[in-house]
Amino acid sequence: MTTLLWVIVPYVCLAIFVVGHFWRYRYDKFGWTTRSSQLYEDRLLRWGSPMFHFGMLWVVLGHFLGLVIPKSWTGFIPQDIYHMIAVVGGMIAGFLALTGMVILIYRRRVTGPVFSATTPMDKVMYAVLAVVILLGCFNTLVTSGAIAVGSGGGHYDYREGVSVWFRSIFWLQPQPELMAQAPIGFQLHALAAFVLFALWPFTRLVHVFSAPLGYVTRPYVVYRSRDARPGAGVGTRAPERGWDRPELTRK
Repeated sequence: MTTLLWVIVPYVCLAIFVVGHFWRYRYDKFGWTTRSSQLYEDRLLRWGSPMFHFGMLWVVLGHFLGLVIPKSWTGFIPQDIYHMIAVVGGMIAGFLALTGMVILIYRRRVTGPVFSATTPMDKVMYAVLAVVILLGCFNTLVTSGAIAVGSGGGHYDYREGVSVWFRSIFWLQPQPELMAQAPIGFQLHALAAFVLFALWPFTRLVHVFSAPLGYVTRPYVVYRSRDARPGAGVGTRAPERGWDRPELTRK
């Protein structure tokens, strides 16, 4: 069971993540979109979208620092300061992401056209993402010591267990025993996150990898007015027609 949960499942989910994105881009380019619904409702979107996206941005940054960067690389930072930054920053980011998500889900449910544009896979994705965020907030409380775990109590240092296991997967030298010893909250959080990775290519989350890089190099769009404006070099002449009326011919 340890090998199944912490070796096989992660690799299967990552394979679906990579192959699924390739398949989606290859055969469903027109579906590679967020299916924007701003035209239908923008009052709730104006609040929920920034909170969710900025919250998730900080969540991803925090996970990168905590999971990818080894603990030895941040040894110059005192443990108390690192711990305080991780806990406070994690709770703020999680609160923003969760609050924004609640607003967006409420908007999507009560706005008819927006709800109609929601696919079944997106509904599943929202449920899994909510579980991931809630478990992440719970685990942040665990690391803060607010919730005791293990027989000895105290907070759990995920950088000596979960982080090492996570990096070992990508080094192709998995250490499943590290996750088997982690608290149940961290185990559920990891499993839910990998399920989200497997769902990712088949939902609107694919827009994360769509960056408008063409805007940097594309030529400027020049707008010119056809209105007659005295003193602007046009004088008082009437604007020229942008099109000619077609002539009717009789045979």
